[in-house]
This record gives sequence, structure tokens and C-alpha cells, in this order.
Amino acid sequence: MLALAQRSLSALSILCAGLLLAACASSATTPGQSGQAELTTVSDQTANQRKVDIRMQLAVGYYEQGQYVVALDEVKLALAADPQYADGYGMRGLIYQQMGEQALAEDNFVRARKLAPGNPDLANNYGSFLCQSGRVKEAMPLFDAALANRAYRAPASAANNAGSCALKVKDYASAERYLLQALQLTPDLPATNANLARVYFEKRDVVRANFFITRLNKVAKVESLTADVLWLAIKVQHQLGDAGAEAAWATQLRRHHAGSAEYAAYQRGAFDE
Repeated sequence: MLALAQRSLSALSILCAGLLLAACASSATTPGQSGQAELTTVSDQTANQRKVDIRMQLAVGYYEQGQYVVALDEVKLALAADPQYADGYGMRGLIYQQMGEQALAEDNFVRARKLAPGNPDLANNYGSFLCQSGRVKEAMPLFDAALANRAYRAPASAANNAGSCALKVKDYASAERYLLQALQLTPDLPATNANLARVYFEKRDVVRANFFITRLNKVAKVESLTADVLWLAIKVQHQLGDAGAEAAWATQLRRHHAGSAEYAAYQRGAFDE
């Protein structure tokens, strides 16, 4: 499965957006003079709700910086203030996942889903966790559940995750379907373009694979690309017979991933492995 060189946090930006929205408005309302309900805003939050929001925002910030233990402490404080806060368990699941605590991560994802079974962000995040754990059959229905929610703010994330997951089991037809959906929703998402290049390369449609490699070169910074993406780009150009483009991608692979297995494969000319 292709990936970009960054922490896998499709979920994190979504969670951040969710926290901000929760701080601004909720489904709860207050009655107006006309009897029409008014939206609840920040000023209507209780002191405890504000405490939870602040702790969660701090947790997200520390998480983004890779300070997982500090982020974990902030989530613990948020959950102490509100033990029924589903996003808190979801965030803790993400933290444990990055710390390599797989059992604890899953426990928190499951608890989050029990508290908010209709939350598409939590479905997408848990699906991503399951896919990364090799449990593709369990993951796919969660991506579908997220995509079926019309109120979901980031369907491209779930569609791309589903496509990536299908790629892991070489289900290229499903991968193509999900990834084209993601492309339609967010055309410039680098991961989607990289994954579509892989799909078409595996389907021996090197012209289409090259189309998405070319797009990837426009929408992503080359230093953010992982060794397997750069190696794919090299193999695409090799099959097309474009020696100049092949050499250019090889330079980037050597510059950014000289010690990788992919660069070693390039050096020995293992284009068909």
C-alpha cells in the first residue's frame, strides 16, 4: 500500500475540525422569543465542557508534534471531566496506535464507537486502524459506513482509505472504484493520486499510471513521498522508455531514501520484482 511520508492522520485533521465545530455549535438549542430554537454557541458551554474542549485541543497539538505521552495525559484529563466523551476515546486510540500499543488502541476505538456508533470520523479512524493491522474484511464496512453518512465532512479521506485498504489485498477493481470517488471529491490529495498510479500499474495500464504519477509530481512535495512511491514512479518511466524521467525520479530516490530497499532494488535493476 502506498503512503506519504508523514504520520497517518487523515483522522487527525478531521478530529480537529470536529472539535472546533463542537465548540461553536451543537445539536442542542435554546428557545428564542418566537419559540424557534436557537443554536447553542460557545457562550452556552458549561465550565466542564470548556475544560474538555481545551484539553482535547491541547492533546491534538501535542499529538501533531509527536509528543504522544503528553497528548495522552491531556486526553486522560478530558475523559476524567467527561467519561462519556466519544472523541476523547477516539483520540486516545490514535495516540496509542502511534505508540505501538495496538491492544489499547483498539480498546479505545471500540469504546468510542459504542458511545457514538453513527460518528463517521470514528468509523473511518477505526477502519484505518483495522486495515493497518491486516484486518481488511473488518475494515471495509467501516469505510462504507462513513461514506454513507451524508453529513460527513471528509468523505475523500474514507474513500482513499478504503481504496488503500483494497490495494493491500490486491482487489484492484474495488481500489479503483473507491479511489476514483476520492479523486472526484478531492482531486489534489497526493495519497489518492499515488494509489491510483499503483492501481493502474498493477493493471498493466502504464499510460494511466503515468498520468497519476505526473499529477502527483504537481500536487505533492517530492520530499514527502515515500521510497515505494518514488520506486513506482521509476518503474513507470522505465516501462515507458523515458530514460530522462526515470533518471530524475531515481535522483530523488537516492537523495531522500538512499538506504532504502527500493533504492537497492533500483541499483541492481530489479524492475520486475
